[in-house]
Amino acid sequence: MQKRILGTQGLKISAIGLGCMGMSEFYGPGDETESIATINRAIELGIDFFDTSDIYGPFTNEVLVGRALRPHRDKVVIATKFGIVRDPDGTGRGVNGRPEYVRQACDASLKRLGIDTIDLYYQHRIDPSTPIEETVGAMAELVTAGKVRYLGLSEAAPETIRRANAVHPISALQTEYSLWSRDPEDQILPTVRKLGIGFVPYSPLGRGFLTGHITSPADLTPGDWRANSPRFQGENFQRNLDLVRKIEQLAARKGCTPSQLALAWVLAQGDDLAPIPGTKHRKYLEENVAATRVSLSGDDLAAIEAIAPPGIAAGDRYSAGGMRAVNR
Repeated sequence: MQKRILGTQGLKISAIGLGCMGMSEFYGPGDETESIATINRAIELGIDFFDTSDIYGPFTNEVLVGRALRPHRDKVVIATKFGIVRDPDGTGRGVNGRPEYVRQACDASLKRLGIDTIDLYYQHRIDPSTPIEETVGAMAELVTAGKVRYLGLSEAAPETIRRANAVHPISALQTEYSLWSRDPEDQILPTVRKLGIGFVPYSPLGRGFLTGHITSPADLTPGDWRANSPRFQGENFQRNLDLVRKIEQLAARKGCTPSQLALAWVLAQGDDLAPIPGTKHRKYLEENVAATRVSLSGDDLAAIEAIAPPGIAAGDRYSAGGMRAVNR
């Protein structure tokens, strides 16, 4: 497994990480035994970068991840997030970036994870009612206190990133990025690269759509969040499926799976980024890790660009409410 460095403060991680959200919520029923086995297999394959959040579950994903990683604590990087506030029953209550909440959320995450220090701590969504300087100032205090090593932001706009980085160095920005979500190329990627901030693409497989395993809305299990996503609905579904069919054809000629082609494309976008494809199954994890061995030539990249240019996906990546919370 190759290593990559995020930011300029020395955060070194595996070229791909493991997104753990789906182990507890959003993508249908989970299996704790298989999830823990998947985390252990990830470590065997050289992955040392694990991503969670306090709201996944809600709250239970940190417990699961912490328990699975406890025997490996000295050789893994644990990233978690705060800022989206939910009740224990899953009800959403908005976004909170106030300093007192930052401190409270950090202590709660440390307890659930069962660790003394969070390696990478992200603000999950920007709170428009709290100046980013105040939020990052409180996050910086956590670094001074030894509770956090590196700071990150998620779904932040360029100006917010610049203001945050002026308060304390930001090591990573996490934003959705894949063959069907290329918006960051316009302003986000140029901004973080100018500032020396690493980039962590989440949903690099288009929330599973780019794998080719989803061929009908009926393939989604009851309770799967994706059923409410505009890209998985109505005419958008078929248009996006047409894109996947083209990706499958390219992958077949390359001798890899659509997932591996899509991940290899993300990995080829720069050594300053590390995608975190999520899965709760060992077989898909192994398929994803094999993408690191797929080499894309200039002709390959040109062929991919021809079928998946920016803006190709049909539908927004979130509902109207979700879209209001990103890139701000």
